[in-house]
Amino acid sequence: MTGDVWLPFPAAEVPGLPEGLNYRFWNGEPDFPADPADCAFYVVPYMKSAEIGIRPLPRMTSVRAVQTLSAGVDHVQEGLKYLRPGVQLCNARGVHDASTAELALTLILASLRGIPDFVRGQDRGEWRSGFRPALADKTVLIVGYGAIGSAIEDRLVPFEVARVVRVARSARTTGRGPVHALGDLPALLPEADVVIVVTPLTEDTRGLVGAEFLARLKDGALLVNVGRGPVVDTKALLTEVESGRILAALDVTDPEPLPQEHPLWQAPGVLISPHVGGPTSAFMPRAKRLLAAQLGRFAAGEELDNVVLTVG
Repeated sequence: MTGDVWLPFPAAEVPGLPEGLNYRFWNGEPDFPADPADCAFYVVPYMKSAEIGIRPLPRMTSVRAVQTLSAGVDHVQEGLKYLRPGVQLCNARGVHDASTAELALTLILASLRGIPDFVRGQDRGEWRSGFRPALADKTVLIVGYGAIGSAIEDRLVPFEVARVVRVARSARTTGRGPVHALGDLPALLPEADVVIVVTPLTEDTRGLVGAEFLARLKDGALLVNVGRGPVVDTKALLTEVESGRILAALDVTDPEPLPQEHPLWQAPGVLISPHVGGPTSAFMPRAKRLLAAQLGRFAAGEELDNVVLTVG
């Protein structure tokens, strides 16, 4: 197997990498570690801007695989036009499932039980008691039922929710029950107490959670977004939360990062975390295991896992 492998970690720090490959360390620095034209397998630096991630792609004339370390691949889509037909784009399915699911549950529980209000009360030395909604007995709708959606359901079950409703791009049946198609959302939304959005950003999902979607939610419903910011129409969401009709817990926003003066920061009933679903202590060991396994397949000439699309 000829060609370089560009890694965002030093190869010596990734256990189990196959021998015989020429590893180059590049994590978005201004200077490239070698000629991009010699790269055969490119691992996109994690938590860098889209501009940095796609910068070497126009010169990667020999690349055969592009591997992201995120579940979403929207940040590299613009660079695919530079690649020759046949290049495979792979995502990090499995790396972020646990961490993102943990955060989704954290946001749900914190929002329903009023944790931000308790923290504000603690800052002022105020005892803010009273009744709060529980997650128990709620109907939870997961929009974007893939690996992360399934991991979220794993964590919902012990909380004694009344029902989990699953929605994905197309309908199918799982061992847990049916998965509805996106087209079924209008009928499903009015039943939901909590709606978790975990869909990737595509042309089909951009603005999916707009005024019509939000209007179908019952009063007091909680919208949780741990997918991508532009899946939610920010203006439409602001209209609903500023009226006090629904709540929102957002790990991703549009725009992102959210400017200091943006009205979402001060909107009532909105809890915001700064896109931290993936970067936890679980990331590094899982990412390294993924790369070792994926490069083992690459070196052996086997089919790669997590192929999202093939260019061309």
